[in-house]
Amino acid sequence: MKYQQKYLSVGEKLGYGLGDMASNLYFQTFVVFMPIFYTDVFGLAPAAMGTMMLFSRLWDAANDPLMGMIADRTQTKWGKFRPYIAGFAIPIGIAGFLAFNTPNLSSSGKLFYAYATYILLMMMYTAVNVPYAALMGVITPNSAERTSASQYRFALAFIGQFFAGAVTLGLVQYFGSGNEAKGWKIVMALYGVFAAFLLFGTFSLTKERVSTKELKRNKIKDDLKDLIKNKPWLLIGLATFFQLTYIVMRGSSTTYYFRYFVGDQELNVLGISIDLGYALFTSSFIGVGTLATFFGALLTNQFNKYFSKKIIYSRFLIISAICSLFFYFLSPGHVILMYILNGLVSFFFGSVSVTQWAMYTDTADYGEWKFGRRSTALIMAASLFALKMGLTAGGAFVGWILEGYGFIANEVQTETALHGIRMLMSLFPAIFGIIGGILILFYPISDKRMVEIEADLKSRKLIMI
Repeated sequence: MKYQQKYLSVGEKLGYGLGDMASNLYFQTFVVFMPIFYTDVFGLAPAAMGTMMLFSRLWDAANDPLMGMIADRTQTKWGKFRPYIAGFAIPIGIAGFLAFNTPNLSSSGKLFYAYATYILLMMMYTAVNVPYAALMGVITPNSAERTSASQYRFALAFIGQFFAGAVTLGLVQYFGSGNEAKGWKIVMALYGVFAAFLLFGTFSLTKERVSTKELKRNKIKDDLKDLIKNKPWLLIGLATFFQLTYIVMRGSSTTYYFRYFVGDQELNVLGISIDLGYALFTSSFIGVGTLATFFGALLTNQFNKYFSKKIIYSRFLIISAICSLFFYFLSPGHVILMYILNGLVSFFFGSVSVTQWAMYTDTADYGEWKFGRRSTALIMAASLFALKMGLTAGGAFVGWILEGYGFIANEVQTETALHGIRMLMSLFPAIFGIIGGILILFYPISDKRMVEIEADLKSRKLIMI
């Protein structure tokens, strides 16, 4: 049966977005809170934490293409990708709970436990998110509708980010009653239940429609060969590495920046004095950034009327990085400037995030058009591989740089250590963001070219199931 539906329903777009809301409860926690949990709550040394994240995430990233190839070769009555989203909804919650436990072990025992539980958590994240990312490529063949679905996806993702960023520390304090270890266990148990509910929603509300004319299984070596020859994917994948390194370094440094450099501050708003302790300041700062990212994402379609996806990704990422650079010049009392700069950093990054995934699905269409084979899940898995390599580098750099500048957890920091924390919020991540923006200037697929590719693929008589 040929596919006649031109537009996706709002309900299906919302259903698709629920999956990324769930994922971002975890992703925001990975980026912002996990490093300081390991150093300040669990008691790992910063360099050991950085190295653990490096090796654990390298192992995890290697699983992404494998998961993609498995999903591409799956055939069930529910489709290729949706069964994995539902099947691993509960296991990822269990893994998250275990990762934020703090058993009473020796230093080496704690490190072993951190390796084991973090690897398990990231593998569960892969099992859910590779099929989830690939799902966008098969709910419709229309690039404009995929961009729209991506917009819904990231709007809901940012709600998940906002909730995790603005509420988590407060919940930890509330449930822990002064015991952070206890608070983290309870919070992650609640997040696991909530995330599972959202993932089951994605499974129930979406449908897989796109399939090639013949359900022919590609050879793995052919899939990998096509991926390597797919120049647009190589460029967006490399840019993603630098983009994620940029944003992860900033995100992971935020808690250290406010706990050790900024400290408690007083904010005067319309004559009203507000005491900003570490938890409230950090949460409100992250919340403002997430709201700005949300509005940037919502305006992406408007920006796309005047600028190509390539220009939006490149220019906005560079502007975001430059705004981040200015954090180096702030003193602890520059409260309002911190909020303003973070709003600008996040607003421009919002459109980058939406555009990135729309560009990835375009590279899947390009690969089918160029090589005559479609490997949607492998494309998205390889894209997640690039994302996780950036996540890996960003997290490892934070640990190593903190150690290099003499950071000691739960102590008053030296001027050298404070300088390192400031650099982690400004110059170091900005370098990676600017490089990522420059790379995408060489991306070869224009929006006009993408319309031509879609028309050609349609003429090859794609059928829908």
